[in-house]
Amino acid sequence: MFSDSYFEKFNLPDDLRQALSQCRSIAYIETQEELDELAFGPTHTSLYDVVYTIAGRGRVKEAEVIRCKNGALVNFMEDYMRRRDPNSMVISDNLPTDKTRFQDRFGYDFSSLRQETMDWFTTQRVIMLPFKAGDLEHGYDSLMICPANAAFFALALANMQGFVSVMDIPDNYTPRSIIYVAPPFRHTHFDGKQVVVHNRSKDLHEVFAYNLYPGPSAKKGVYSVLLDIGEQEGWVCCHASAALVETPYENEIVFMHEGASGGGKSEMLEDFHREDDSRLLLGRHITSGEKYYLNLGESCTIYPISDDMALAHKGYQDPESGKLMIVDAEAGWFLRMDSLHAYGNNPVYEKASIHPTRPLLFFNMDGVPGATCLIWEHVKDSDGQPCPNPRVIIPRDMIENIVPREPQEVSVRSFGVRMPPSTAEEPNYGIMGMLHIIPPALAWLWRLVAPRGFKNPSIVDGGSRMKSEGVGSYWPFATGKKVTQANLLLDQILSCPRTLNVLIPNQHIGAYNVGFMSEWVSREYLCRHNGEVKSRHLTPARCPLFGYALLDMKLDGQFIRPTFLRPETQSKLGERGYDAGAKILTDFFKSEIAQFDTEELTPLGREIIRCCLNDGKLDDYLALTPMKLHK
Repeated sequence: MFSDSYFEKFNLPDDLRQALSQCRSIAYIETQEELDELAFGPTHTSLYDVVYTIAGRGRVKEAEVIRCKNGALVNFMEDYMRRRDPNSMVISDNLPTDKTRFQDRFGYDFSSLRQETMDWFTTQRVIMLPFKAGDLEHGYDSLMICPANAAFFALALANMQGFVSVMDIPDNYTPRSIIYVAPPFRHTHFDGKQVVVHNRSKDLHEVFAYNLYPGPSAKKGVYSVLLDIGEQEGWVCCHASAALVETPYENEIVFMHEGASGGGKSEMLEDFHREDDSRLLLGRHITSGEKYYLNLGESCTIYPISDDMALAHKGYQDPESGKLMIVDAEAGWFLRMDSLHAYGNNPVYEKASIHPTRPLLFFNMDGVPGATCLIWEHVKDSDGQPCPNPRVIIPRDMIENIVPREPQEVSVRSFGVRMPPSTAEEPNYGIMGMLHIIPPALAWLWRLVAPRGFKNPSIVDGGSRMKSEGVGSYWPFATGKKVTQANLLLDQILSCPRTLNVLIPNQHIGAYNVGFMSEWVSREYLCRHNGEVKSRHLTPARCPLFGYALLDMKLDGQFIRPTFLRPETQSKLGERGYDAGAKILTDFFKSEIAQFDTEELTPLGREIIRCCLNDGKLDDYLALTPMKLHK
């Protein structure tokens, strides 16, 4: 008779309980150190292969794990497995969804593959790892099942979501989500592709991960779980970085920055990038090459809150505050290091990764057993080029100046967009000024569309057209319906009238190349003004989608050139080029938001969408969702 005191603590689905009661062995993790040792291998200088026997192919090596001085390095054998496949998600249940269903994509019901997966677990040595999805106070009891030879996957999940000792779970531990890791099935059933199957019910969200790269399952799969639970309970997990920013005069405000990929989420946590003489290169004119600088002595101090997932659980919200309340949804950050090419590029992450307080987990790096893994040395893909997705998981407590994982009140909620160069001769949508103040209606519209812009993978036709990343910019990870998330976002924005909504471009402002300087300057300006902009500094933007533009902006006694604030004043762009770019942007918005104009959308949401479709002006948006401006 199968008997195991730890096993008996879990309340599991019947087929999983039966499979695990027959498997070769179960490893329960009592301490973080035990999990480290399982993942890192038996000796200080070890290297081991993660291999599976595939019917008809024999032994297939998926990855190798190298034990380095500062942690374990995981390298996958295939270039394809070194990054997340954006088409990996499928839905196997019958609940409402706008995503592809398993039956439609593969032509058969998932129940047969589910049984095959359970049968496979009976032949394995497995790890059962409980964890929390979300933060500690409002998180959700969860569980991961994976083969023991892929212990690095369990460590990745624990480091990102928070380690939970099996000794600390209560009797009748009932997971709200379960992740099943079964790597061989991508070869036997999916032609080598990453596939992650989501099976939802009222009380349980199951994630079947048929691959070993943790991106679509241990990282974004958990995000999907939180979005699904939020749909049911009425809250949103925002796709955002956040930071508490302290001025030289010790005033503090919290910024939360959202946007599609490349929108500047990571950059919001960075300090100014200065020239060798400490000046700030505000922008370079793409035609004349002329550079414009800003002298700024002491700048604000950045205290990171979240890197990618900001949990806006309804349990945190205070109606009396009028501001959005957030908590980091992660215990550790899955950081991409593709921008680091040499020592000194990012001293904060270099220090944390070279001298960690406990061993770390690295992916897609060039490492040697027993040596220190360096985050700027990236493994080469098969074409000889460095892998574009080198990663390291750094627990929050190893990140310098990190804000404790407690609810934070958001003063400024910004949305970033990559913008192309735009001139009168070659007009494009890169016409956003350095900082725009927008009413709630426009804040919502920008999140419905979440445009991916200049030099992103989704750009086609040489960057002249955009693609939408969708609702809140987190739509790629959501399992339900767009309109449901749209309603939740509108309610969230309207319930926080004292959180200022702003737009910030990066890369270009008209004919100026600005990189991310616009983001850092706007953050500095707003922080020094306590997250407020007085009405006398504002004027309606020429393009209504941008809300208000700034008439002036002053930092340390220096005025920012008006051409950065209102691009139509640039001689190389002018009103003609600006209006042509505004039409490109407006037409794109109209094409994307029409899909939301359904009976399922709230009446106010439909009014806002029709306002945009009918070329509404700023006053029209303000009539629908008023905002208070300081005089």
